Amino acid sequence: MVSGKVKKPGKRGRKPAKIDLKAKLERSRQSARECRARKKLRYQYLEELVSSKERAICALREELEMYKQWCSAMDQGKIPSEIKALLTGDEQKTPQSGSSTKTSKNSKNISSNGQV
Repeated sequence: MVSGKVKKPGKRGRKPAKIDLKAKLERSRQSARECRARKKLRYQYLEELVSSKERAICALREELEMYKQWCSAMDQGKIPSEIKALLTGDEQKTPQSGSSTKTSKNSKNISSNGQV
């Protein structure tokens, strides 16, 4: 022992401070509250996303049904007035459904470009 200091055998590093158990418990509770709040927000976001996708699906189904009706009418030799308007270039809007203006724009893109 050259330096005169005697090393004690044991753990190295910091000694654990005496942790106030009440403070630790309160931090744990606060963390749990924040976790539940984040989870609630995440579920609200996902529910809104699902409902918007369901609305979009319904609109697309209505549009598909309209196209099916047009096809069945054309199979019978009848040309629907909406298609006549698109072929002649008239911008007359028939009061059929809310998606008719959207479909006429899509149909116009198909007829002029040859692509969707």
